[in-house]
Amino acid sequence: MIRSPEAESYFAGAAPGPRVAPLAVKLLHAALFLAVLASPLVFMEPSPYEAAVALLALACVVAGVKLDRKVLPLVLLLTLINVSGAMTLLPIVDNGKALTYAAISFYLAITAVVYACLFAEDSLRRLEIMRRAYLIAAFLASLIGIAGYFGFIAEAELYGRARATFKDPNVFGPFLVLPLLFLIQSILSRGTRLRYLVMFGVIGFGLLLSFSRGAWMHFIVSAVIMLALMFLTAPDVRTRMRLLLLSMVSVLALAGLFTVAISFSSVGEMFKTRAKLTQSYDVGTAGRFGLQEMAVGAALDAPNGLGPHEFGRLYGGQQHNVYLQALLVNGWAGGFAYAALVILTLLIGLRFSFINTPWQPYLISAFATFCGEVFEGFVIDSDHWRHFFLLLGIIWGIVAATANRISADRPPVF
Repeated sequence: MIRSPEAESYFAGAAPGPRVAPLAVKLLHAALFLAVLASPLVFMEPSPYEAAVALLALACVVAGVKLDRKVLPLVLLLTLINVSGAMTLLPIVDNGKALTYAAISFYLAITAVVYACLFAEDSLRRLEIMRRAYLIAAFLASLIGIAGYFGFIAEAELYGRARATFKDPNVFGPFLVLPLLFLIQSILSRGTRLRYLVMFGVIGFGLLLSFSRGAWMHFIVSAVIMLALMFLTAPDVRTRMRLLLLSMVSVLALAGLFTVAISFSSVGEMFKTRAKLTQSYDVGTAGRFGLQEMAVGAALDAPNGLGPHEFGRLYGGQQHNVYLQALLVNGWAGGFAYAALVILTLLIGLRFSFINTPWQPYLISAFATFCGEVFEGFVIDSDHWRHFFLLLGIIWGIVAATANRISADRPPVF
């Protein structure tokens, strides 16, 4: 990403937050890089990523990272969700699988708060570290997924779909959306540098080979929102016209790459199968939509919730809707708190996306990705997606940093 002169000045100057030992700061940034780099390693629960974030949290304590007051709404809503979820465990307290689920939910909520606190201070530097690590992680995961799809790594594919180091292709695909948006921003601002094109080609191919319809729509929705925000927040008409022209060229280039990709017989056949609006497991009483109808009734009949995995046990399958999942697992209080968290994040993310700051591009890309994730949540359970909590942390951390910057710029009142 290109830094504006204002951003360069901010980056070179004193960063917000307390002064700490340079070694502690270096260790913190190394831990941040490692945590994001490990984010694709979620082939089991608990995953190696959890250990990496634990190290990051410890580094935050050592480096004196503070809890910004502006992050408290995030903390309170996540706490309410998890406390409500803990209450649903009382009737099934002997269910080890349910306890593990609840513990991971609580831990992932902590990761969102850790990231928010991190990005609220020294924001630009830490966001650049995150971006660099995420791009590398997505590139490597995509290579593994591609190798798995073509039969070189058996464990990296599932039912003829690339899943890389994830348990499910439907999680692998959405994980790749944010780095793809980062690369689109870089291409539109810096031009078609070879390394951007190579990374975009590999990661985009990984997204295609996940054959996740939700992830494909997620990417399209997020990319359109990001481009619209970039256009609306551009400083002048000339920049807007340049963005519009480059966007059109990029769409044509993507169409060409897509045509080449589906020319492979195996890819083309799978795409024809997966591109249908509905699959066999979507329809019927026991299909996705039938289970969602039953989940609505079950949620209305159980204001205190059923607890983790209980709907699947009682009805023979998951409802694949994160908002119904929040109600069923956490009860009405936790479910409505989850909805409030999503809506509030959308509102503040949109509002602050229009404020000119050095980290505005990061907020725009994270907010656009979050919008796509919210949309995809209607057809999938995304409550344990690690990158969802990273997105929460990015958005709330940047919002806090922006609000602090605005407060600091206000003239004193005598």
